[in-house]
Amino acid sequence: MSLADLMDNLLKGASRLASRRALKVLGELAGARRAQVYLVGGTVRELALGRSAPDLDLAVSAQTLDLARDLAAALGGTFVLLDEKERTARVVWGEEILDLAEFRAPTLEGDLWGRDFTLNALALDLEAILQGQSLILTDPGGGLADLSRGWLKMVAPDNLKDDPLRLLRAYRFAATHGFTITPETTAAIRQYVPEFSQVAGERVHQELFILLGAPRAGPVLKEMDQAGLLLQIFPELADLKGVDQNGFHHLDVFSHSLETVCHLEEVLAAPQKFFKQLAPEVARYAAGRPKAALMKLAALFHDVGKPQVRERRINPERYTFYYHERVGLELFEGLAVRLRFSQAEVKTVTTLISLHMRPFLLMPAFRQGELSLRALGRLVRAARAELPGLFVLAMADSLAGQGPQKPADSEAVLSDLAETAYRFLKERLEPQERLPKLLTGHDLVKVLGLEPGPKFKRLLTAVQEAQWEGLVNTRQEALDLARRLL
Repeated sequence: MSLADLMDNLLKGASRLASRRALKVLGELAGARRAQVYLVGGTVRELALGRSAPDLDLAVSAQTLDLARDLAAALGGTFVLLDEKERTARVVWGEEILDLAEFRAPTLEGDLWGRDFTLNALALDLEAILQGQSLILTDPGGGLADLSRGWLKMVAPDNLKDDPLRLLRAYRFAATHGFTITPETTAAIRQYVPEFSQVAGERVHQELFILLGAPRAGPVLKEMDQAGLLLQIFPELADLKGVDQNGFHHLDVFSHSLETVCHLEEVLAAPQKFFKQLAPEVARYAAGRPKAALMKLAALFHDVGKPQVRERRINPERYTFYYHERVGLELFEGLAVRLRFSQAEVKTVTTLISLHMRPFLLMPAFRQGELSLRALGRLVRAARAELPGLFVLAMADSLAGQGPQKPADSEAVLSDLAETAYRFLKERLEPQERLPKLLTGHDLVKVLGLEPGPKFKRLLTAVQEAQWEGLVNTRQEALDLARRLL
């Protein structure tokens, strides 16, 4: 995008902002306090790119916290103190969010020189916008020119060192905006990678999920690895490098994991190319935040347990990795604690990791037309809400393995298996669950005289699975089956 286009977008964006009541009120309050207010950072960047700016970043010369309190009171909004020492606050009013931060230097230019990247070191004078005057853009580091080139360039190396989270933010912007990180910025990132361990897990979590939620995060993860940042964030992946696999694969475990992320993004971009009835479900599943990011984490960690369980078979070129998913779960759970994942996030990723081999284990019988409804149902029941994500991960895993022993029809068979599993969910499992249960724990106590215990789950599950296969259709048949199993 040319500089002229960027300036034209800024003019149009400023014109739209001039009518926003929150900014008008802020301008009046700032004038009364003789404070200078500027739109800064991401707000200006997004306006220049022609995008909307629902959340506004503002730099204030003085009295920031008092000004924010006054603004919240005048609007009937909510004041949120972000950092009293840094004098930053948030005002929430309906759908609008205004973040106010006091200058981190005596002047506006000094404040901008302390920011992370030149394309974020931009400021627009709010008073000029509200008065309809000529646009006043402050751009000490040439950020608008860098934005026109698509360059992500640090303002100064020390700025990255001052807040090492900015190392990850560089790659987040590369993923979300397609920016190219300049060589000198990459060199500084490499230099300060050891400092990244100081960053709190909550902050890493937030930036990481934004990065992984972008459609093209896979190639950016590879760039992060080249800079040394990926293993700083995910040290669990270090042991994957150089671990060869069997004939179904052409890459070591580490490279295969990164390729799986890239292929997962390929599947998410066009699910209809890989699935039929399941494709709309995949699109709905991935649209739920933060499912796309969680699927990519599962792709990155699905084989993380392999180095610990690898065994060489009689053939020196063949290895086995039995139960690697179990070890992988433990490793991922350690990461989840460190980066402060929610319970729901952990559940999604651990479900995908723990089940990721199941579709492949069922494929030989399915290919021969010998897969039982019981085996299929067990997979569907175990996956349930994560079924679309599981088959997306399996498809990406298959696409990322192109070894000489891999059957040529693997993706086609996997797609057919996914459709069969989805039909089972919709045509058998869900309708069955809407009906009254043929057998309950109460029946086991009152009719069969059993004491509650572990056998209850085994018996009730066996009845449910027999229903899938059409072997049990009445309460009496269910009781008879339970008796036989006892």
